[in-house]
Amino acid sequence: MTVNREIHLASRPQGWPTAENFRLVETEVPTPGPGQLVVRNQFMSVDPYMRGRMNDVKSYAPPFALDAPLDGGALGEVVAGEADGIAPGDTVLHGLGWREYALVDARGARKVDPGLAPVSTYLGALGMTGLTAYAGLLDVAAMKPGETVFVSGAAGAVGSMVGQIAMLRGAGRVVGSAGSAAKVERLKELGFDAAFDYHDGPVRDSLRAAAPDGIDVYFDNVGGDHLEAAIGAMRLHGRAAICGMIAQYNDSEPPAAPRNLALVIGKRLTLRGFLVSDHEHLRGQFVQEVAGWLREGKLSYDETVVDGITRAPEAFLGLLRGENLGKMLVRL
Repeated sequence: MTVNREIHLASRPQGWPTAENFRLVETEVPTPGPGQLVVRNQFMSVDPYMRGRMNDVKSYAPPFALDAPLDGGALGEVVAGEADGIAPGDTVLHGLGWREYALVDARGARKVDPGLAPVSTYLGALGMTGLTAYAGLLDVAAMKPGETVFVSGAAGAVGSMVGQIAMLRGAGRVVGSAGSAAKVERLKELGFDAAFDYHDGPVRDSLRAAAPDGIDVYFDNVGGDHLEAAIGAMRLHGRAAICGMIAQYNDSEPPAAPRNLALVIGKRLTLRGFLVSDHEHLRGQFVQEVAGWLREGKLSYDETVVDGITRAPEAFLGLLRGENLGKMLVRL
């Protein structure tokens, strides 16, 4: 193979992204220099945070450049180059997705064991997704056994892990919201004590019915009316781990909710945003515990897989529309 196909950012979206914001570009397969690897990507991840990087604004991650490939979590086989105990044939995790062949600095690649679990799990349950759920629930929100936990976007890659980890760590009650009846049924199959479709009525009413005695912990993937409902339902000293706010990523106007932030004072609530990169110290503990749950069949994960680099934009747009169950991946 001498041709490498990449997805470039052709223009910055105004509101919801469209297919016209992306461009398929053919380049040559790169040649590695000292300390570099050429990786034939097998899977790449599309994630909600990528929407923010499409805007030319200052944030915790630099914006994607126009007329250049996007990037993000990917996994593949080393086909050329050798460095730091990594050789051709090894499987590595890295950050240069959105292309078929990636030229990766060996210091930015992490060798993984395909025999431990299916390789796709290193982008999901055993990867950034799983660590986000684990760190956000147990470190940021500091969930304690017996507490009631509410998870928004609970059928997504992170949310479904949060709910299951909460159950495995002894939560008293776990409630999830999702965007369809089928997703609600899946949450019940995973063991959630209660779940509701947020389209069926005001979130505050659905949450009150699902957790009539209130909640102690909220894991936020959605923001907006979900966050407002959670604040209203929280008991004294409740904690919220703010992971994402997908409900407003494509809005051009400021969100209307939450309108009840004054309750944070009287209830002595803690609302804490976090980035998974701040919790690398937990990776060893996380991998050991979650890999054990996977081996024992105690933890399940869902994947929605779209085939082909040309369909990567379609997969990303589908993710923003909530068309995925569990982790959204592109198989290259």
